[in-house]
Amino acid sequence: MHCPFCGTNDTKVTDSRLVAEGDQVRRRRQCVACGERFTTYETAELVMPRVIKGDGSREAFNEHKLRAGILRALEKRPVSAEAIEAGVQRIRQSLRARGDREIHARDIGEEVMYALRGLDQVAYIRFASVYRRFQDIDEFRAEIDRLAQEPNFLPDEPER
Repeated sequence: MHCPFCGTNDTKVTDSRLVAEGDQVRRRRQCVACGERFTTYETAELVMPRVIKGDGSREAFNEHKLRAGILRALEKRPVSAEAIEAGVQRIRQSLRARGDREIHARDIGEEVMYALRGLDQVAYIRFASVYRRFQDIDEFRAEIDRLAQEPNFLPDEPER
């Protein structure tokens, strides 16, 4: 690890601790040359599957696009930032757990709808209306009726 102060690549670790619920390692380091101390964080780099778009093109998975879509649906809704981040992480883990090298964009959309259904029903309807391309009020009504007939949905339910 290069020292951010003098650029030397000879540093030693003085302390290591697990942080972020064990998903990250925090290391205190000291430069052997100049004696300055600094902190680094280490996380596992896990490869996400490539996304197959509706037109057949492929692109890298983009967590920022995922989060932006969820935030757009949840705009001005009473959902905490922690709940949103937990939803994003659940979707990432679910996609990674499939073990596929490629995944269809529609599958990601279904995962987002599943997460939103448990976070906020209004956001779910907002997202569903765009994702499923509702053409008229009857499609909104049908989706709302379907949602109303479900027992209280909890996002951690195994049923999908």
